[in-house]
Amino acid sequence: MALRPLVVPDGCPETDGVTQTSPPPAPVTGDTPSPQALRRPRLRVHRAWTVAVVTFVTLVGSAAFASLPGLLIDPLHTEFGWSRGMIGFAVSVNLALYGLTAPFAAALMDRFGIRKVVACALVTIAVGSGLTVWMTQSWQLVLCWGLLVGLGSGSMALAFAATVTNRWFVARRGLVTGILTAGGAAGQLVFLPLLSWITEHHGWRPAAATVSLAAVAVVPFVWFLLRDHPADVGLAPYGAPEFVPKPPPATGAALRALGVLRDASRTGTFWLLAGTFAICGASTNGLVKTHFVPAAHDHGLPVTTAASLLAVIGVFDIAGTVASGWFTDRISPRRLLAIYYGLRGLSLMFLPMLLADTIHPPMVLFIVFYGLDWVATVPPTIALCREHYGESSAIVFGWVLASHQIGAALVAYLGGVARDSLGSYDVVWYTSGALCGIAALMSLVIRRRPVAVPVIAVAG
Repeated sequence: MALRPLVVPDGCPETDGVTQTSPPPAPVTGDTPSPQALRRPRLRVHRAWTVAVVTFVTLVGSAAFASLPGLLIDPLHTEFGWSRGMIGFAVSVNLALYGLTAPFAAALMDRFGIRKVVACALVTIAVGSGLTVWMTQSWQLVLCWGLLVGLGSGSMALAFAATVTNRWFVARRGLVTGILTAGGAAGQLVFLPLLSWITEHHGWRPAAATVSLAAVAVVPFVWFLLRDHPADVGLAPYGAPEFVPKPPPATGAALRALGVLRDASRTGTFWLLAGTFAICGASTNGLVKTHFVPAAHDHGLPVTTAASLLAVIGVFDIAGTVASGWFTDRISPRRLLAIYYGLRGLSLMFLPMLLADTIHPPMVLFIVFYGLDWVATVPPTIALCREHYGESSAIVFGWVLASHQIGAALVAYLGGVARDSLGSYDVVWYTSGALCGIAALMSLVIRRRPVAVPVIAVAG
């Protein structure tokens, strides 16, 4: 009697006790997998999410060097007698280079790969921060913290997150952008209280050494776990309908970055995005992150308490940025930016009346509100860059980020000068609030990119 085939759980028929299996996939050669390799069973968790996690951890670790400048102003002023304007100038060099390096870093990632560029950036940050321990002159602060840390951090800028998102994700780009952007806020939550405690109890030098060690600690994660492109592991980007071959290395990184700037600068959208993001940087990194702690200390609030409030901003920043990414996938980015900038301007107008020697409910309300709005502008700004500039959007966003950091650098320096000259920061808070109102109006002026309508030929 003939035996009927039995169906086993994996769906393969068995006949006479012999399991019929499909032949193994053909070996893969080169950077592009063979069609047989592309038919391998899908993993439950796409590798893109692993890359996103590594990127998030890297951005958390890199937040250590972004958390320190505001804590250095008073200790350096006390020990060396340097003016707050001088210290603010070193911070402004750091912030400016952070922005100006970003577009070239995005192009270098296209040429040499994400992993190599980010690993080198972390080493540069570790060297620059470590050398500050032995400085005795103000120009050394500008060289170590301004130049070296600025160059390294610029290569780790938000263009890094934009490049990872563009390469590894097609679906959920807004959400992933929000999560990666929140990495800096999460790191701020971790490092600000730690560094402020170290600075108060052991001095600023151990705090600078901690930043150096944090940068070194992240390098192994980047080198061993990060991959440059989905094609490197034989996968299509998350949400992509088909496999995307890895593009060849782009030569002439500097020329490409400048060429993208030349083309983008011929459009009004670029200048609106750059202008709004410059105001964004002026009202966050340049103002609050740099001067909130010394301003609160001027009103009698202990440094550790002020730093803890700044860290709490990071808590709500995570929620606000992730939510902003979710909203960006569903609501017009232009309207989101107008709302974010308008509300931020109002909150800054009220801040001078809230500063005191103790924490009170209105100040807590400001911290929560400002935290939700802190970098919520990033996902819709990246979305607009992607909408208008396509494959060059990461580099365009790098230039937009450069304007963000130039705005931050100006306020970091001018805020210190205003404090030296006027004895308070009040005029800086009010001016920044007014600028945020202007940014809200600029956001509404940005036009939608026209969608090409296919022309249907009519017979006859």
